[in-house]
Amino acid sequence: MNKNNYCVIMAGGIGVRFWPLSKTSRPKQFIDILGVGKSLIQMTVHRFKQICPNENIYIVTNEMYYDLVKEQIPHIADEQIILEPMRRNTAPCIAYANCKIKQRNPDANIIVAPSDHIILNEDSFISHIQAAISCIEKNPWLLTLGIKPTRPDTGYGYIQFDETNKYAPEPRISKVKIFTEKPELDLAKQFLESGDFLWNAGIFVWKLNVIDKVFDLYLPDVAELFKQNADKMNTPLEKEAVHFIYEHCRSISIDYGIMEKATNVHVLSSDFGWSDLGTWGSLFEQLKRDENNNAIHTHKDVFAYNTNNCIINTPKGKVIVVQGLQDYIISESDNTLLICKKQDEQQIRQFVSDVQMQKGDKYI
Repeated sequence: MNKNNYCVIMAGGIGVRFWPLSKTSRPKQFIDILGVGKSLIQMTVHRFKQICPNENIYIVTNEMYYDLVKEQIPHIADEQIILEPMRRNTAPCIAYANCKIKQRNPDANIIVAPSDHIILNEDSFISHIQAAISCIEKNPWLLTLGIKPTRPDTGYGYIQFDETNKYAPEPRISKVKIFTEKPELDLAKQFLESGDFLWNAGIFVWKLNVIDKVFDLYLPDVAELFKQNADKMNTPLEKEAVHFIYEHCRSISIDYGIMEKATNVHVLSSDFGWSDLGTWGSLFEQLKRDENNNAIHTHKDVFAYNTNNCIINTPKGKVIVVQGLQDYIISESDNTLLICKKQDEQQIRQFVSDVQMQKGDKYI
């Protein structure tokens, strides 16, 4: 195993679109959402242990989730848990990890991945990552993984690649033309028909020295904050320094801040059974369904009559009777019940905001 391979797992989100199952106190990455005996973050760490030495796996998360990380990933050392004092999106998160890794190994190959994605074919995924690492070791590129789309999904970002500019040793790798955020349905259909668009998986592979240079070029303000405090990283002064950085650092995504602007971005066309598991609808696609196409998390406790194409996630030990519903999300967790049409699941963010405004954080 290559000692230069490092993985940065981003695990700071709160999974609002999976409310009420996912709440601030225990977001979806820490939940066994598939009912397989492992949480999403446990599955992610296990996947990357096949690519990176254990000590080279870093988890970036919010300070409030330190105990959850230690509970679920007990073998991980404290220095591998990167704690953010507040949410500042993915660019500062990645810059922070870069700063810490640089002190250990300036020659690092870095894989950045979310903690809450589903990978059905892990062998294929590992093969793709290895191909990506081989590429960035030879080329000063920012490499992202793109997923071959199977439907005109409006919930994903898209990457258009240049079919005439392929990497000869690995023809699945092409230069990126443009990134497009969550298009309207008609445009998504055009993307699918064109054949030169991929879903943006949010998984990146690059050399540390290459990503450092583009931070200097496109996000110099973010880069400078970490440079000024680099000597405090991995010391007792780190926490105070990071609080200062995050208080003064703008919130910006790596996609918008760097990937959409850089000229050295390439994409690896991939197909390994991927889902970002970002919504109830995407979870519905991953779960086993009954003869009426219902995905029911606790089969013995739910009685469904004349009910089709629903996802029902309720606590064990509570009998639920559902009658006459088609294409609904039904989810209960603790003191909160959600009943929502699947087609309207994008409104869940607004539901959460309304509940929080009127009822406070107790239900969030």
